[in-house]
Amino acid sequence: MSRNHVSATVNGDQVEFLCETGQTLLDALRDELRLTGTKEGCGTGDCGACSVMVDGRLVCSCLMLAVEAEGKAIETVEGMAKGEKLHPLQKKFIEHAALQCGICTPGFLIAARALLERNPDPTESEVRFWLAGNLCRCTGYQKIVEAVLDAGREMRGA
Repeated sequence: MSRNHVSATVNGDQVEFLCETGQTLLDALRDELRLTGTKEGCGTGDCGACSVMVDGRLVCSCLMLAVEAEGKAIETVEGMAKGEKLHPLQKKFIEHAALQCGICTPGFLIAARALLERNPDPTESEVRFWLAGNLCRCTGYQKIVEAVLDAGREMRGA
């Protein structure tokens, strides 16, 4: 099989990697770049566990080919914290116990950050609508929604 050279920006860092033609972005992030925070839940784009941002758009990385990342800016859950300082969403997920097994958590965090960047003061209904593409089998959704709303308040300084 032929390997393709890809150059992209991941979490603010310029990276280069080789990937197979049919390799997904999810697999390249995990296997080539060793960024294992992004998880595979379904492999069909139905669960949101593999959500990342690509050029400012929320994307299921299991549905995007790695070769399509050429020249793109990708943000993963590893890029949320600044050193040891957690992003407000990460802190609120911990405070509200909005996680259990952790498979869905990175996708929820990326999707919630995308929402709060677009709408810093969402209603509960807006949070639920925005996160509808992310599935959780452990926690239910109430604690996740509460964590997102609380993080929004903190980020707005309310």
